[in-house]
Amino acid sequence: MWSKLSIDMEKLEIKKEPIEKEYKELGGRALIAQYLIRNVPPTCDPLGSENQLVICNTIFAGTKLTTAHRLSIGGKSPLTGGIKESNAGGNAAYQLANQGIKMVVVKNIPKEKGLWFAHIDSKGNVSLEDANIYKGINNYEFVEKINERYGDKVAVISIGIGGERLYKSASIQVTEFNSNHPSRAAARGGLGSLMGSKCLKAIVIENPVEKYKVEYADEGKFNESCLKFNKMIAAGAKKDPFHNFGTISTIEATGANGILPVDNFSGKLFPEYQEVGVNKFMTNLSARGGRNKIPCQPGCVIQCSNCYNDKDGKYLTSGFEYETIALFGPNCHISDLDAIAQMDRICDNLGVDTIETANAIAMCMESGKINWGDSEAVISLLKEMEDGTEFGNLIGNGCEAVGKHLGVERIPVVKHQALAGYDPRNTKGTGITYATSPMGADHTAGLTMGRAFEDAGRTAQAYVSNKLQVAICFSDSMMCLFAFAHAANNLPLLGELVASLYGGEADFSRVAAMGVKTLLTERQYNKMAGMTIEDDRLPGFFYKDKSFATGSKFDINDYELEVLFDF
Repeated sequence: MWSKLSIDMEKLEIKKEPIEKEYKELGGRALIAQYLIRNVPPTCDPLGSENQLVICNTIFAGTKLTTAHRLSIGGKSPLTGGIKESNAGGNAAYQLANQGIKMVVVKNIPKEKGLWFAHIDSKGNVSLEDANIYKGINNYEFVEKINERYGDKVAVISIGIGGERLYKSASIQVTEFNSNHPSRAAARGGLGSLMGSKCLKAIVIENPVEKYKVEYADEGKFNESCLKFNKMIAAGAKKDPFHNFGTISTIEATGANGILPVDNFSGKLFPEYQEVGVNKFMTNLSARGGRNKIPCQPGCVIQCSNCYNDKDGKYLTSGFEYETIALFGPNCHISDLDAIAQMDRICDNLGVDTIETANAIAMCMESGKINWGDSEAVISLLKEMEDGTEFGNLIGNGCEAVGKHLGVERIPVVKHQALAGYDPRNTKGTGITYATSPMGADHTAGLTMGRAFEDAGRTAQAYVSNKLQVAICFSDSMMCLFAFAHAANNLPLLGELVASLYGGEADFSRVAAMGVKTLLTERQYNKMAGMTIEDDRLPGFFYKDKSFATGSKFDINDYELEVLFDF
């Protein structure tokens, strides 16, 4: 039976016990939603003792289903003040599954000052170790020191000084499969500061001597359905730009039609977008010994990750993604891909969300504190975050904090969280998702790419946002979203997989119902936390200011947003 680790930081104790029956068929985002609403008071202080950090595997963890080892991390968000689930690739979920651990819960706050890390050894023994010698050390150096101590086969979940300093933009970094770089981020919502508030520097997971064996209702049927599913995903991946180039391929789609954010979501076009696009990226990889088509977790057939080297052919960053490039790039009027890669590396090392941080930097440019396009000034500000200057600490608390401090009028946040790399005036379904998602302005909650739905009318825009938000709730409970995108034409297979693993009817409706329940539970949690319908709105300038690129505004009215989830 799957185990749960309960780490009590007040008592400095760890208990390993069977996971509760009510969570048996849950994983990922669905598990986090149900656990939090039962165990974490919605009105609690996000950085107080009542909040809990939840780290868990997906429904299909431990199986051969491709991308089933996506790690979900949740809690009450220090940034949004509501429920939060953020997920990441890497090798940690796989190692936890091998250890037979479905869920890790971190509770309470130590009575005395200090820093600790949890260590799960090859025999399944779990201990809390003194981490004070690692205090103030960022993620890359920390992982190097852990590798020296335990070998390079361990998986590491860690925070940098962003989490130690309780920055509301702080991420939790996960080591990538094979390279062991701490470049996979559960970035959004400031969950790194929640981990920091518990004085937990890291969780270090060794490969077990004896691998946990998953219990199947019908293993033969599962393997049969799993093989079909994996072949379907692999066939789709061959044509997928994410497989062939990585998520940077999105630049070519957004740059030409006004979806790419430019100069703090001004609505302008960025003619130089190809300077930070696929051709430039692939040319740099080829010339410098970089790589693409890298799996961030074992068994992934999408393989959208990459390794990006500097001009001297030395490793700079990996998992170099569209969002980081779009927001540190065109949204700050920067077209130097190498400079953006350096910014990505700094953020991963510090342990801060690149989306939140890049939007905070755009506030500095909008206010005139630094000039548009000045990459050296950006890197200097990131250095201030590392040094812990007064303004560096302010940047660490995100876009809204910086924007208000500098008196900026256009602050692109929903529920205090900065928008991702898509202008909602030209992808209105995504704008609806930004506004209404319990997660805040999060593109992964339901991205309706392109302008295809604009001509189909408001109903279609709301409909697709609603359906995608539900679908992604169960996707985030099962696998990587990029793999799930290729499963849409054969969703009944998911019903078969769930039934052959857990028993019961092979009915896709049980999967869909889980998505609906998760979404409604998250919304209820936020309501209990004090959020109202007024929090389900985009910033006013998207309604008032036209996109220079297309002439479009975000014109979805309040009533349409309010009834979106009247299923």
